Amino acid sequence: MNAPLLSALVLALTVAAQRSYDTDKVEKDVATLDSRLREGCGTAGDNMPRLSALEQKLAKVNFKQEILTFRFTTIQTHVFKLRAQGFNGLNLTSQMAQNRGRSSIPQHAMRFPAELMKDIQAGEVEQKLICIYIHSPCIFQDARNSSVLNDHILGAFLRNVRVTNLSQPVEIQFQHNKVLDSSNAICVFWLDGAGGKGLGSWSSEGCETRHSQGTVLCLCNHLTYFAVLLITPGDISQAELVSLTYISIVGCSISAAASLFILLFYCIFRRKKSDDTTKIHMNLLGALFLLNSGFLLSEPLALASVGLCQATAAFLHGCLLCTFAWMAAEAFHLYLLLIKVYNIYVRRYLLKLCLFGWGLPALVVISILLFKKDTYGYLDIKVADGYKNATMCWLTSRAAHDGTLCYAGLILLFNTLVLLIVVRILRSSRRQTGTARKDWATVLGLTCLLGVTWGLAFFSFGVFFVPQLYLFTILNSLQGLFICLWYHAVHCRMERDPASTTSNASK
Repeated sequence: MNAPLLSALVLALTVAAQRSYDTDKVEKDVATLDSRLREGCGTAGDNMPRLSALEQKLAKVNFKQEILTFRFTTIQTHVFKLRAQGFNGLNLTSQMAQNRGRSSIPQHAMRFPAELMKDIQAGEVEQKLICIYIHSPCIFQDARNSSVLNDHILGAFLRNVRVTNLSQPVEIQFQHNKVLDSSNAICVFWLDGAGGKGLGSWSSEGCETRHSQGTVLCLCNHLTYFAVLLITPGDISQAELVSLTYISIVGCSISAAASLFILLFYCIFRRKKSDDTTKIHMNLLGALFLLNSGFLLSEPLALASVGLCQATAAFLHGCLLCTFAWMAAEAFHLYLLLIKVYNIYVRRYLLKLCLFGWGLPALVVISILLFKKDTYGYLDIKVADGYKNATMCWLTSRAAHDGTLCYAGLILLFNTLVLLIVVRILRSSRRQTGTARKDWATVLGLTCLLGVTWGLAFFSFGVFFVPQLYLFTILNSLQGLFICLWYHAVHCRMERDPASTTSNASK
């Protein structure tokens, strides 16, 4: 045999030897990974390459029996030899071992449908199904440091075959002893490298979550690593974010259109015979129109340059401050008309209100732009069950956010106190039957006018978080529309009954 042929034969034998692994070597690698996981997590992402290398070795390991299993404290692996012909599905359960002195981890199960082998040629072709159960938070680490149920991750894949879009889903069952439902736990799978900074991310696409007593059942149409993601208070799902965004866009668009219509109507027909009350209403509607318009532009402009996004965020922040300032002006004006009543003349009253409603917010925003411009910029709205986060132009500083919240809280407290006093006055001044309905209509109108519904932002906790978020979005995105309808109703009532005391006071 000549030398080139001999060299080629040796090379082929070497490659063949490298393409397979004996069970002792693979078991040693599993034990090494288990040891590292028990020692600690280390730097995020360090253990993922080791897991990927282990997957390749498990796919190429040589063994004679039908099933090869390695069991350790934090990791358990199963390799099954399958044949396409006659494969009717597979049910698999696991009991992860715990350290001494602790109770066993609740049992988990996976059920694979017969469709799993649909892309495998019939006949004697052998395939391997690799299942890896992990009980550790040290491998699948994302940028948000998300938590999964009991730190359990169940993975499965076929050797050299990508399984997706199954019509009969893979069933993954997680058992637990917690109180879980769709609001705080969802089924997810791992997307390697989707989270930025070299890290992966969890996603719920292609997975359905079903809750029952002590069990979470995941129905997924593909193979990968699966877990049950625990949603912390304050997190919303991708579907909730989409629906809230849609509600906000529709509500703000309607409010902006209604506010603009009333403003144009006022400028054309009402300028000469308007009083201070009407002018304050118009300033509030003007602030709401700018706020709604700025919000609608915020997300699209988040795709623009940093400078344009900062300008948009500053504009939106200023409009929000102006809106609250004019709601406070409405409450102060109502206080003068219905509560103080006497000696209410204020020299250059409307000018001073304009300085407070427009000048003070403008001064705040300009100061921020001059001294700390990076307070404005890109803000990522993260969701609990996916990697597709929304981005808008808004405040990026926690201090600025808390300051704005305190500013709004003080104004809402003042407005609420004024509203409560007005309600008491209305109840005590009721003199004839049938006025209760009109009084309550007035109270509802004043609630919108004074922006009391913005106070729902302070009740975003626990089980009330998601319902409050929807209620907050619906009521406040439509505030401009509600004020326009209330103003129109009061105007029509004034045309019919110019001597109406209540209307005069609240107009």
